[in-house]
Amino acid sequence: MSLRRTRGTVPAGTRVLVTGAAGGFGAPTVARLREQGARVVGLDRSAGDGVLACDITDPQAVERTVAEAVRTLGGLDAVVHYAGIGIPNDAGGPLEPDALKVIDTNLLGAWRVTSAALPALLDGPGKGRVVFVASELAYVTLPFLSAYSVAKRGMSAYADALRLEYGYAQDGTGLHVTTVYPGYVRTPIHEAGREVGLSLEGQVRREEVEDIVRTVVGALAAPRPPRDTAGTLAGQAELWVGRHAPGLLGRGVVRRIRQQAAAGRFDSSPVAAGLIRRFTGRAVPAVTTADRTPERSAS
Repeated sequence: MSLRRTRGTVPAGTRVLVTGAAGGFGAPTVARLREQGARVVGLDRSAGDGVLACDITDPQAVERTVAEAVRTLGGLDAVVHYAGIGIPNDAGGPLEPDALKVIDTNLLGAWRVTSAALPALLDGPGKGRVVFVASELAYVTLPFLSAYSVAKRGMSAYADALRLEYGYAQDGTGLHVTTVYPGYVRTPIHEAGREVGLSLEGQVRREEVEDIVRTVVGALAAPRPPRDTAGTLAGQAELWVGRHAPGLLGRGVVRRIRQQAAAGRFDSSPVAAGLIRRFTGRAVPAVTTADRTPERSAS
C-alpha cells in the first residue's frame, strides 16, 4: 500500500459532487473548494445552499439526484464521499436494522452514488476523480463498531476494485481513485457512542477536521493523486501497522480494552454488557430496544 500526503489547489471551474456535504467534514470541504474556484453541488439528508436532499440508501433517489447535480454542474470531474452514520453494536448479536443501516449507508450508499456518477466522470476531459473517506477503523478494530468497520473496510475494497477496473485505460481516460483514512476526529458521528459511554477519544489517534479537509482537497488537486492516505504522518504510520501487523496491533487493543473494562469505563453502556462479562467476569445490564442510540451523521 502506497501512502502519500498531498496538498494543493484545484483548478478553477472543477466540477465536484460531495456527499455528506452539510456535515462536519463535508461543509468545510465544500467551502474550501468554492474558495478555490471549484463548482460544487452537495448531497445530504436535507437540502441547503448548493446542497440537494438525497437518501443515499434509496437507489431511485440517488439516480435522480445525481443526474440533477450533473445537469446543474454541466458535467462532473470528481466525487467526494463523506456521507455516513455510526451506531454502536455487538459483533455477536443479531444482524439488526441498526447494523444493516450503517452498512447500507456507509458502503452501499457510496457505491450507488459512484455508479450513478460514473458515466459523467468518464465523459469529462482527462481522468475523473473519486475520493472515498473511509476510516482508520477499517484496519484498526475496536469493540462495538463492527458494522462501521465492516462498511469502511468494504469501502476500501470497493475503491481498490474501482481503481483496477477503471483506472488503467490505454487511452489515458478513466478514474483516479483515492481512499482517505481519518483517525478520531470530533464530528457528530461520535455523539452516539459518547451518549452510551463508548467514546473513541483516547482509543485511536486524534486528528483535526482541517487535516482531513486538506488531505481530500489535496487529492483532488494533485497531478498524481495518492492511492491511500491519512490526514497526518502519524496516521499513515498507524494505518500501515493496522494493515501489515494486525496481530500486534490487535493484542495492544485487547490489553487496553481489558484494562478499561475492569476500570468500569463501559459500565454505562448496555451494549457493552457481554464484553465486560467476557473480559472481566463482572455482570452489568444488557442492551434492550429502548436503550438503542440514535444514528449520527459521519460528516
